[in-house]
Amino acid sequence: MTEITTTRMNHLVDPSLHVWAWQIPVYLYLGGMVAGIMAIAGWFLLTGRNRRADSVSYLLPGLGIVLLSAGMLALFLDLEHKLYVWRLYLTFEWRSPMSWGAWILVAVYPALIAAILLHPPAWLVARAPALRPLAARLVANEKLVHGVASANLVLGGMLGIYTGVLLSSLAARPAWNSALLGPLFLASGLSSAAALVHMVAREREESEVLARADNRFLQAELVLIALFLIGLATSTSAHKAAAALFFGGPYTALFWVGVVGAGIVAPLFVQMLAVGHRVRHTAVAPLLVLAGGLLLRFVMVSAGQFSRWRPF
Repeated sequence: MTEITTTRMNHLVDPSLHVWAWQIPVYLYLGGMVAGIMAIAGWFLLTGRNRRADSVSYLLPGLGIVLLSAGMLALFLDLEHKLYVWRLYLTFEWRSPMSWGAWILVAVYPALIAAILLHPPAWLVARAPALRPLAARLVANEKLVHGVASANLVLGGMLGIYTGVLLSSLAARPAWNSALLGPLFLASGLSSAAALVHMVAREREESEVLARADNRFLQAELVLIALFLIGLATSTSAHKAAAALFFGGPYTALFWVGVVGAGIVAPLFVQMLAVGHRVRHTAVAPLLVLAGGLLLRFVMVSAGQFSRWRPF
């Protein structure tokens, strides 16, 4: 009775407690994609693919900044007290995932800007000609290039994992209470980024390399989803109830048909045929991956808020 009167968690009054709307899934999705873009950009720098004239790596840092800014705008729209967001940056709470996330997001911008300065796009050089000699001097410094590449790889990995840890740290929601959400969201972010870059790459070799990488990320995503569901189904009664949301519950069709079927299995099958040169590369598979990654965030955020611990 105390629980009902003090928190209003009465199933007759509040059948489900819904706090996060569309802004949070969009933020998590764009943040994960930027994480993947940073990882790809860092890998291109380390392997020297960025030296090719038509390399897609020239587009990645700028694209990352645009997508991250859009994601932070979605997050800002979700804030209740928008005028006080600056207070996040007056301290660092090492035990708070939100504090980690706030500072990681700030650190990501300099890493992306540094990658832009190594190879500024033509339209930017046309407006600021001094960037061309600056870029030539920066690229000549191999240690600096490796440092920028490593910063993008490390920060991209941290950003991708953080998008899942943000949910998994909220133990009051059994559907989120899994250490696998961080790796799952990272794999999904890498897959979405690889699909996007594969779709816009102009060089056929780069496009195929990214399609092969995307296939590996999709396979890893399937394994992590299986482990995530097994973990829920073999844990406490509250976690089993959370797993039931995906096995006959209200999220069954969206999850298995939309996320797993159309967003992972179907594009994986098509892209495996494409990299084997049995079918032609098209935008269909990458678009399915992008849609599946977004749907995964919406399903997980909504299902997590639907799940809860019940009194014994």
